[in-house]
Amino acid sequence: IRMGLDIRLPIGAMFGLLGAILAIFGVFGDKAIYAKSLGINVNFWWGLVMLAFGFIMLVMAKRAGSRSK
Repeated sequence: IRMGLDIRLPIGAMFGLLGAILAIFGVFGDKAIYAKSLGINVNFWWGLVMLAFGFIMLVMAKRAGSRSK
């Protein structure tokens, strides 16, 4: 029996959503909290990393879905 849900789809959606939220918080959040991290906006950069990972997972799920049809 073949299941129709690829695990990369919900993983990509979750990482994409959380990455977008984190990156937006990094852009609009209080800049004073980054003094402890040598002035590096950690939330913004890790939000972008999570967003990119989520996008890659969604692309891989889309490619696998179109290949199996």
